[in-house]
Amino acid sequence: MMDQTDCENPKRLQIIEAAVAEFRERGFPDASMDRISARAGVSKRTVYKYFESKEKLFAAIAELMSARMAAELDITYTPTVPIAEQLTRLAEAEGRIFQSREAMAMARMLLGETLRAPEVARRSQARIDAHAVFSRFLADAAADGALRIDCPDRAASEFVGLLKARAFWPHVLGGTEISAEEMADVVRASVEMMLARYGTGA
Repeated sequence: MMDQTDCENPKRLQIIEAAVAEFRERGFPDASMDRISARAGVSKRTVYKYFESKEKLFAAIAELMSARMAAELDITYTPTVPIAEQLTRLAEAEGRIFQSREAMAMARMLLGETLRAPEVARRSQARIDAHAVFSRFLADAAADGALRIDCPDRAASEFVGLLKARAFWPHVLGGTEISAEEMADVVRASVEMMLARYGTGA
C-alpha cells in the first residue's frame, strides 16, 4: 500500500525500496548512497534531491512503514460490538503486520541497527510501534465498561507482548514466517488471556 506522496513520486518509492535492500544487506553505517542510487537505477543527484542524507532516507523508510501500519491498525472501539470480537479484530490487524514479509524485513533491519546505530534505530522504531493504538482502544473499552482496566497503557503492553511473544520475536530472530494457522491460534489465545484478566466477568 502506498501513501499519496509515493503515488505522486514513484521515483521516491523506487529509491526507498533500493535503500531497504542496501540497509538490510550492509547495515546502516556501511550503506552507500552510491550503491542505493545504482540499485534504484537513478543518479546520485536524484537520490539527494529527495533525501539529504542516509539518516533522512532511513527515517523515510520508517515513515512509509508507519503509514502502512497505521492503515492496517485503523481500528477504534465500538460500543455496540461484543468486546471479544473487537479484541480479535485488533489482534488480527497486528497479526497481518507480522505476516507481512515487508514489515518483518523492516523489523529485522531495525533490529540489526540497534547495536550499530542505536539512536537512528530508536527513532525509527518509535514510529512503527502499535502500542498507542492498543492503549487508546483499551482505554475507550474500559471507559465504556466493556473491560475492567485501571491502566490501559500497561494492559496494551501486555496485549502486544502476548502477540509478539509467539508471532513476532521467534520469527524476526529466526528469519522464518508465521503461518495463517499459527497466527490464528496466537490471536485466539491472546484474546482469551486478555478477557480472563480484564473481562467484566473476571
